[in-house]
Amino acid sequence: MNYDDQYLKNREMKLIVNVIDPEEMRVAILDKRGRLDNLYIERMLERQRAGEIYKARVDSVLPGMNAAFLSLGDGRNGFLYLNDVVGMVVKPSMDMLVQVLKTPNRGKGARVSPRVSLAGRYLVLVPSSRDVGVSKRIDDAGERARLRAIARKLRPEGCGLIVRTMAEGCDYESLARDVGELTEEWLEVERKAKKIAAPCLLHKDIGLVERILRDELTESIGEIVVDSPDEFEEISAFMDRFAPDARPEVSLYRGGLPIFDVYGIERAIDEMHERKVWLPSGAYLVIDQTEALTVIDVNTGKYTGSKDLQDTVYHTNFEAAEEIARQLRLRAIGGIVVIDFIDMDRLSDRNKLVESLQELFKNDRCKARIYGVTALGLVEITRKRARLDMRSIISRGCPFCGGLGWVDKEETVAMKVKRFLRRSVNGSASEAFLVEMHPAIARYIAETYLSMWEEEFGRRFYLAEYPEYAWDKFKMDFQGTVSRVVHRVEVMERREAVVVVHSTTSA
Repeated sequence: MNYDDQYLKNREMKLIVNVIDPEEMRVAILDKRGRLDNLYIERMLERQRAGEIYKARVDSVLPGMNAAFLSLGDGRNGFLYLNDVVGMVVKPSMDMLVQVLKTPNRGKGARVSPRVSLAGRYLVLVPSSRDVGVSKRIDDAGERARLRAIARKLRPEGCGLIVRTMAEGCDYESLARDVGELTEEWLEVERKAKKIAAPCLLHKDIGLVERILRDELTESIGEIVVDSPDEFEEISAFMDRFAPDARPEVSLYRGGLPIFDVYGIERAIDEMHERKVWLPSGAYLVIDQTEALTVIDVNTGKYTGSKDLQDTVYHTNFEAAEEIARQLRLRAIGGIVVIDFIDMDRLSDRNKLVESLQELFKNDRCKARIYGVTALGLVEITRKRARLDMRSIISRGCPFCGGLGWVDKEETVAMKVKRFLRRSVNGSASEAFLVEMHPAIARYIAETYLSMWEEEFGRRFYLAEYPEYAWDKFKMDFQGTVSRVVHRVEVMERREAVVVVHSTTSA
């Protein structure tokens, strides 16, 4: 084992929780090298999530599409494949109990199913089933048999159970507690379904941070750092309950800089959406996402190798394979992925590359399938779409070029502005701040967030509209007392014909 291997072995992964801003919650997972390995974002204005259970009303049935559209309430619609319905004829105006499988994506409504399940830390409760299953990720045959036997004893009448990977090594009492809580949740869903008229929400899944702790917390996570005192208490309580003996260190971040800046995550997020991804050797990837598939091209770039061309190609492809697995996970890319690796002459090398990819995706939470090398020398992969991809969360079609390109969404730029204001406010005695930005962004912030930000920070903010600014460009123009900033605003509006908005005047 060399020094780097020993160094990484002694290092642990980190969970960085950025929830100080109620408008946007973000959780980042850093690998042992301190690189961004996974990212989760949930925004205040995006409430619908996978796992929610609704008492829905059927709006229409389309036999030609083998589907039905359901009203979920509050203007939300669901898309139901009729193949998912067993023993029932779906008709317009009928009520159905459904669960969101996939959140709305690219103009499509949420995908729903009548097959409902409730996930706990160790088990999944499946009402209207009698089956007992064990996660395939638990390799040990003896452990699988033990867990299956416990699950059969604990299975509630009329329900099935699936044992999750987290249950490996878990004792009977912990599993029994999980079953008890899930059963009570389901009884509450049934009680609400009998009392409340459709369409309505019956069950909301736990919040982002709790979901990440439930689904992603393993012994490889050695530290959790959070920037909210309230969330710090919640996480500590979760650790006391589910990991009292092997809990990671939980720390409350109190620094002035935003927590994602301190760990270099903000910069990594910006880099995450670039087409070109450089590898440590000097080779690079080009990643192009389309609605139907993602295409990745591998290039040697600046890497010239040290032995011969065959060796250079071999090392470039294997280095690229590792980074591709990371990028697909990080960008939450699902569906069809086609990779154009550099051609390798030896069949044994091509087979090793496919085996390497299979190993890299072995523990991926989103099931991936490697289809080998095609006649054109391409590697095809399918990866389950478990959530919205990061580009769709953060970006939107460019409003200036008819949607041919991508720009950050208004809410994405707004949150960058807020983090910029937080840095400006910390350590400053100024009462008011004047920030220049694109008019569309200024109006969006004024109409959506500005009054909340002023109340949160205890300062006044003025936004100057500059049409010549790039969509995501902004900068501080002036700060000081309210009277001085107001005077500066009056001068700008009179001499420069600049529109300045403020929360109390923008309504």
